[in-house]
Amino acid sequence: MTCTEAPSPDTPRRPLVLGLGCERGTPPAELVALAVSVVAQPGDVAFVATLDARAGEPAMHAVAKHFSAPLVTFPADRLEAETPRLANPSAIVFAHAGCHGVAEAAALAQAGAGGRLIVGKTKSAHATAAVAESFQAFDAVSCAVDSASSHSDSSRECA
Repeated sequence: MTCTEAPSPDTPRRPLVLGLGCERGTPPAELVALAVSVVAQPGDVAFVATLDARAGEPAMHAVAKHFSAPLVTFPADRLEAETPRLANPSAIVFAHAGCHGVAEAAALAQAGAGGRLIVGKTKSAHATAAVAESFQAFDAVSCAVDSASSHSDSSRECA
């Protein structure tokens, strides 16, 4: 994995978190296309975030690599804590994943308490994407993910 210094807070980059959810085996091309469709400025994506159960999905790693952003994962109970802030909570998602949303919740969890959704849940055939804007400083590193085993959790930015 290649890690580089994060942009300075003086740069015009808005730190965005791309939240993703997908069915097992979602084609990487489908998830990349969905992600590209919801992100206006690809250089603004600081993190790709999802449910920890999807950490090994090749499609998740394809998106992280596409945006040269680290993949951050969260357990279902952490995503469930974001339910009051979700624009599109789902009982069906809760039945399958143990949280009322994955894409929106993961984006908000990584964006922090002051973060806000700027693109609500958007669906493709097998996946969802959402974008949150963060107002916290990400002072660690930005990583280009280049292996299927590279992911991190909420306690670190780079694995």
